[in-house]
Amino acid sequence: MNLSGNTILITGGGSGIGRGLAEAFHALGNQVIIAGRRREVLDEVTQANPGMKSLTVDMTNPEAIGTFAAQAIEQFPSLNVLINNAGIMRGERLMSQQADLADAEAIVATNLLGPIRLTAGLLPHLQKQSSAAIVNVSSGLAFVPLAFTPTYCATKAAMHSYSQSLRYQLKSTPVEVIE
Repeated sequence: MNLSGNTILITGGGSGIGRGLAEAFHALGNQVIIAGRRREVLDEVTQANPGMKSLTVDMTNPEAIGTFAAQAIEQFPSLNVLINNAGIMRGERLMSQQADLADAEAIVATNLLGPIRLTAGLLPHLQKQSSAAIVNVSSGLAFVPLAFTPTYCATKAAMHSYSQSLRYQLKSTPVEVIE
């Protein structure tokens, strides 16, 4: 992946690793678009980084992701890099877990289904670019899980496997897959 001259979309770009990536890529001369749920957080980052853009998206909502992908392509036709970074980590006590699996389901929707859906929505566009990349932010916890966050670790292991398969399937395209 070229480190400059890109149009990069970063989910979860309003804080943490996503913000760090956004600011670093922005400083290298890339057009950076950050995405997340909280408009006020995105606005804070774009105000601190003139020229950076933002879009809101709920990575747990399949319909919103489809609309978001179309909007990103329309507003940024040179989009050639997707960084799937959005994620949530919540502790879980499996032996006392109630029938309500809301936390586990939110983690799976955000950390696994969201990136898969967004990748699917943007992939036809990315394949038309002369050079493109999909970067999936995973974790060492995919390989050595933290017992207190089992669903988080499971989603990162799944993203690792998904990234390997995606890389293989895209090997004859201009889309590089990085984990």
